[in-house]
Order: sequence, then structure tokens, then C-alpha cells
Amino acid sequence: METMQINGITIDDTFAEAFPMKATRLVITAHTLTWARNAAVSLTGFATSVIACGCEAGIERELDGSETPDGRPGIAVLLFAMSGKELAKQVERRVGQCVLTCPTTAIYAGLPDGEPIALGKNLRFFGDGWQISKMIDGRRYWRVPVMDGEFVCEETTPVIKAVGGGNLLMLARDPDAALAAAEAAVEAMRRVPNVILPFPGGVVRSGSKVGSRYAALSASTNDAFCPSLIRMAKKTELTPDVRCVMEIVIDGLTEADVAQAMSTGIATLAARGPQSGLLRVSAGNYGGKLGPFHFHLHRLAGQTGTGSNVGGAA
Repeated sequence: METMQINGITIDDTFAEAFPMKATRLVITAHTLTWARNAAVSLTGFATSVIACGCEAGIERELDGSETPDGRPGIAVLLFAMSGKELAKQVERRVGQCVLTCPTTAIYAGLPDGEPIALGKNLRFFGDGWQISKMIDGRRYWRVPVMDGEFVCEETTPVIKAVGGGNLLMLARDPDAALAAAEAAVEAMRRVPNVILPFPGGVVRSGSKVGSRYAALSASTNDAFCPSLIRMAKKTELTPDVRCVMEIVIDGLTEADVAQAMSTGIATLAARGPQSGLLRVSAGNYGGKLGPFHFHLHRLAGQTGTGSNVGGAA
């Protein structure tokens, strides 16, 4: 097994394993960016993992008036689910409860093509018969009367095939070092288009494995990466100097988008050097059994142009 180091940081010879998802982009606009963000934050709440949340969602980026259908400031959000049916349910509930209710907002489809699901198609009935529609360039929009004027919503939003579950693990000497590394990587990775990092602040500390000794659970703690279990777990991926592990999970519209975000993350982490307390960069997988998308860290590190191999077969 080859050992790769970049700037003194070890990059494990492993891969992140990801799986197919369905995704859509929504564009929320409002009278001010603050109110567009309020709606976006609410809509993407409780959307960290499909294990229990129904969908994974996050803010992609801010938009200025030149990038939105109505010329107002806006926020682009991405939502991911395991099926188009579940995604449709999540979109309707979240838009109805979190965007329709938010002052001055409107919502539009953010993808050009795909399988359509309802966006404002059913929400229009909130207008109690006062709602009206208009066709513009072959797309239908609804105007629903509300107490601050009108809520404008596009009738449908396209759904496309996407990729979920890309990930990076940061192994560090202590929580301060792990958090600092994770925060730096998140900041860089969020600049990559077409991806979200769905967990709080983009970081998850409760990394999971498939299955559990308890039959009712589909996932449980990733004991191989828990520092407190180094001497007790049947298998550990840690050495005694690793006292904290953080994970970043990436969902993207395409395989290339996830790869770009991971490559950016690796480059950012490696640039910190071992003096930062970061020791290794790794990834979570299940031997290729979970999903068909495999993101090999050495390959992605090579794309940064700064990778160097040290050592040989082990």
C-alpha cells in the first residue's frame, strides 16, 4: 500500500463511498437578502441525513438580482432525497411551511431540465380560490394573495439524478485542531458550485457505519474511528496520538461536483501542515457495498497538483 503525504499530512489510501440520490435546486427571493436567507435557513432545517430527516438540504449560495427571475436578491438551496417521490413530499412541506410563511418571499425552480415535481402546483390552493396563474416562456407561475401582497411560486421544479455521501475524515491530536481543520475545509468547499455540506456547520462528529447490534437501528457509531474505543473496538483505524475525528459529508448534483469539492477539501487540509495538529485525512466506506461512486483520496489529492508519495508497499 502506498503512503501519500502532502505538506507532512498523511492522506490515507482509501476511498469515500457515495450513492445515487435525486436532487433539485430552488431559488428563494425576497425584498432583502436577509429575508431570503431567513426562508432558506428555515427550509433547510432538520435536513442533515436521509437516515431520519427525509431529505438532505443546504444553502448553496447567495444570488444577486441579476441571477434571479424577479431581479431581487436571493438564495439558492439544494435538496437531496433517495427517491423523487420523497423529494416531492419534502419540497412541498418545506416550501409551504417555511417560504410561503416568510415575509416578501417568492420561490422558483433553479434547474433548467429534469423530471418535474410540484412546487407551487398544490400550494396555490392556500389562496382559497383567489389565486391566479400566468404562463411566461412556457413556464407556469402562481400568484397567491397573502397579507403582505402576493406569494409568487413556480408551478413545478425539475428533479435530476445526483450523488450523496461523499466524505472526508479529519484525524487530529485534539478537538481544537480537528475543528480548526474542518472549519477551514468547509469554508473552501462551500465555494464549489453544485454541492452542499448538509450537517451543522458542514461538520459531523457522529460518523456512522451501516447496521447495529440493535435490530431496530439501520446505522450506528463508527467505532473504528472513535478515539475512546481504540483499545476496546474489534477494529480501529486510529493510532493513540489521534484523539479527535471530524467528518465532512458532501452531496452534489454530479459525480464531478462531489470530486471537485473533495479535492478542494484535501488541498485545504494539507496546506495546514502537521504543526496545526491535523495528522491524517481519511474517508468512510463499506468495502464498496453501499454505493457505486468511489472517490479515491490519492487520486483526488493528485488533482491538487501538490501530492507526493512517500514510502512503498506495506
